[in-house]
Amino acid sequence: MSTPLRLPADDTLSYLLLTLTAISGEFPTSQVARLPGGASYKENLLTQMRRTKLIRTFYRNSLRGLRLTAQAKGLLLEQSPERFSPYLTGNAETNVLKSEVPRRLRLHRMAEVLVTMFNAGAYVFSWEKEAIFSPNLVPPVNPVHLPAYYHSREVKELGPQAAKIRGSRSTGVLIADGGIFVVYNTGPSMMKWEYKAEMRLKALLQIELCSRRLSGRFRGAAIKGIVFGSSMDMLYSLMSSTPDLRHNYFILDGNFDGFHFLTSDHRGEVILQLLCSPTQHADLDRILCENLSPKRPGWPVEHDAIDENGTPVLFAYTCDMPRIQRFDTALELQGRVGTLICFDFQEPVLRRICGPRVTIQSIDFEIFERSVLHPEEEST
Repeated sequence: MSTPLRLPADDTLSYLLLTLTAISGEFPTSQVARLPGGASYKENLLTQMRRTKLIRTFYRNSLRGLRLTAQAKGLLLEQSPERFSPYLTGNAETNVLKSEVPRRLRLHRMAEVLVTMFNAGAYVFSWEKEAIFSPNLVPPVNPVHLPAYYHSREVKELGPQAAKIRGSRSTGVLIADGGIFVVYNTGPSMMKWEYKAEMRLKALLQIELCSRRLSGRFRGAAIKGIVFGSSMDMLYSLMSSTPDLRHNYFILDGNFDGFHFLTSDHRGEVILQLLCSPTQHADLDRILCENLSPKRPGWPVEHDAIDENGTPVLFAYTCDMPRIQRFDTALELQGRVGTLICFDFQEPVLRRICGPRVTIQSIDFEIFERSVLHPEEEST
């Protein structure tokens, strides 16, 4: 007699993978490597989950992803219907899966962001955070589970108003102490921006979040942007001014009060933590300012500090693309020189982007993470 199929305990990596796959619809196999645990352990885990018919691999058009089996869906719905019904019943995109490449790529890119947010410590599961976008929410509310990431399907729970943002390329919205961020994922290639849809999304968030639902905490707050990419090379593409990439004006023309580029890997997760935490962000700025003079109000060049030679200095480690462009352009127009400070892995691409008037100084990322972000680990 065969052993009946059971779900793993909810505090295990197996259950986490099932949960991420349920929410994503199709979970890219490449993202398993980013989950907690050693490589051999995760490889054996996948083999076991396939053998027990909890997940299956779907491979088509060079895209490889994990999907739940019918048995796994049934067990999740039986155990926690309140958690998984929105994803595994009815006509939900994550339940009625398609094989078309654009649809699958969309699911994969959303899953990549989900992993990044989870690894950065954001609340990503609906049962762990406030239902900010629920049509039944009585505003204003003061969310305590922050940072919290709401994927695009959660944002569309607003109801009829969500029709205004149909066509947006956003994967979701991040709400943190550091602000409200519209999130995108361009992956390894450029995507076509839907300018009007993105502007409607920004306006909707300003009205619904800043003025109504979260007005006590975020009234008057600016809406910012984050775009993830598979490598730093995508930053060069996004900031390129070549004729075939002029549609990137959406990123560079100041539509968002800050538009940051992050890589979909551990380094991107660390910088995301800085964006979410004003305290950690300020701590790093304070360290960088130790041998510099305070910035000069009203200066025509955007900057964060002044060096001993009176040269403007910009902190660019969060890769705020419009800000970097404004700094570089102002130096060129005014015939000045300036210094840009970034992490070492960002330096090669920023050297390609910035003109000859910009001197780049880099922070060793590993030393920063070890001695500044996690000093308690360094001392043990």
